[in-house]
Amino acid sequence: MRQLPEADRDAIRLAQDPKFPRLLEQITATGGCTHPIHLSGFTTTLDGATGEIFHHYDTRNEPGERLLVRCRNRRATVCPACSRLHAGDTYHLVRAGLLGGKNVPATVRHRPRLFVTLTAPSFGPVHRAGERCRPRRGGGTCEHGRPLGCPVVHAPDAAVAGQPLCPDCYDYTAHVLWHAHASRLWDRFVIDVRRRLASSVSLVQSHFAQHARLSFARVAEYQKRAAVHVHAVVRLDGPAGSDDEPPAWGTTELLTDAVRASARRVLVRTPYSLAVGELALRWGAQVDARSLRTDGDGPEDDAVAAYVAKYVTKGASETGAGLDHPLTTWADIDSAPVSEHVRTLLHTAWRLGALPEYAPLRLRAWAHTLGYRGHILTKSRAYSTTYAALRAERAHHMGHSDVPEAVTERHWRFLGSGHTPGAAFIAAGVAEDLAESRRLSADAVQQGRWGGDSLA
Repeated sequence: MRQLPEADRDAIRLAQDPKFPRLLEQITATGGCTHPIHLSGFTTTLDGATGEIFHHYDTRNEPGERLLVRCRNRRATVCPACSRLHAGDTYHLVRAGLLGGKNVPATVRHRPRLFVTLTAPSFGPVHRAGERCRPRRGGGTCEHGRPLGCPVVHAPDAAVAGQPLCPDCYDYTAHVLWHAHASRLWDRFVIDVRRRLASSVSLVQSHFAQHARLSFARVAEYQKRAAVHVHAVVRLDGPAGSDDEPPAWGTTELLTDAVRASARRVLVRTPYSLAVGELALRWGAQVDARSLRTDGDGPEDDAVAAYVAKYVTKGASETGAGLDHPLTTWADIDSAPVSEHVRTLLHTAWRLGALPEYAPLRLRAWAHTLGYRGHILTKSRAYSTTYAALRAERAHHMGHSDVPEAVTERHWRFLGSGHTPGAAFIAAGVAEDLAESRRLSADAVQQGRWGGDSLA
């Protein structure tokens, strides 16, 4: 007799449990989370004055005496269900800063706003996709005997796209150290934009905050060559932020000029090393600053918000530019399922991490992201709402808001995480059903928007 797979046997076991309906409710409540957190404990909400209990919840009556909650991992490679929720929150966070809403006034859409892209500099020529790679009339080879050009038109998904023409010529050390300082380079860029705006209208630089504020939201994305570049929405406000109109001199043209000039100017120097020396790190030559206009002559605000939200859920492994988990030994790098280009970057980060002068960079701890240690998405305080506010709003919508003037006592204990094989099978089905439901809802909205019935 053929034996059923382990997942099927476990799913049948769970389905036969009297508390299976409640387990299914919990899995559905997490959206089919791939790796939920298991908690044990209780929550009691009572009147602070009289001691009257408004609500009491205890996990002792739950299946396995535990409650499942979302892992909230943003990476689609780790948990597709939670990454979709995170992408939705990111979309609304970015969109609110562009069009208003979520306690942000609608007037922000009429202010100077830019969609800025800053790239990493060149660390050596790499193969390009979608066009003739690197045509070179004179041919020739580098000092290592490899061709200096490539006449092939590579497909976008070609394995060679983004790989160095000559790995021995490629500056892997500069690549890793640029990643390690990219967040600091962004900070210098923002400071310099403020200074240039102040100087252009004859303001004392230290007085800029009394006249205007630079608000932004930015996301980091790995390119094919495994180098991070930055997409950012930049907005000029008055000194109080989104609730305050910018000064009359604050124009889109002035902001654009300041962004382009600062991107060319700012630099960060690495700590001096006997092995490496001192490097001056800058943004790449490719700088794009497009105006977000209300007359439709430019990128649409919704499209920009969706673009940022798409990239915030991508892990390093999904883009082929690293790993989604930290490395512990050199052997972990040798066995990692990555290209040789990325493997060399991993080795470089690990080797540089052993140098005392680079100890503050924690390169070994961040070797899996090729030295990049900034958040994937960051924003200025006054740009728009926060993830915490969006989650609180969602909880309120689902009826989980706290009772005013009530006292809540909580005691929770972590028990573990993940699913049994059968529960994982069920969760995958729940996540797939919810994704299909969202797709059908989106199609219905789109059809209604374009008058589907009238076109039939």
